[in-house]
Amino acid sequence: MSNLFKASFCAAVLATSFSLPAAAQAPPPVALVVVNVQAVALGYRASQLIGRAVTNDRGQAIGKIDDLIIGRDKVLFAIIGVGGFLGLGEHLIAVPYSSLAVTSQHIVLAGATKEAVGKLPQFRYAK
Repeated sequence: MSNLFKASFCAAVLATSFSLPAAAQAPPPVALVVVNVQAVALGYRASQLIGRAVTNDRGQAIGKIDDLIIGRDKVLFAIIGVGGFLGLGEHLIAVPYSSLAVTSQHIVLAGATKEAVGKLPQFRYAK
């Protein structure tokens, strides 16, 4: 056997013995979805929600929207600052965005009380 043949054979064996890692393989094609852009434009921008007051269904102040976070499972969460006075003693909580009733005038967390949200686990941003 010639050295060229041996080298070619070894290269072929090595190429078929090892597969590329998943990160090096081409990603699957993206399926594009046509959306109703007029309906999307009627939605709420994050910049329009952050800083807005959140009340309960009795009109009592609960807190303010501090941030919106999309979980890795694609669930949207509202981060709400509750408790405290003038920003002192305030802590953050996370609630599913779907639990909020949002209109152009109000953001309502139905059934919430200051006492109940104060007992929820404190949210902290990942570092």
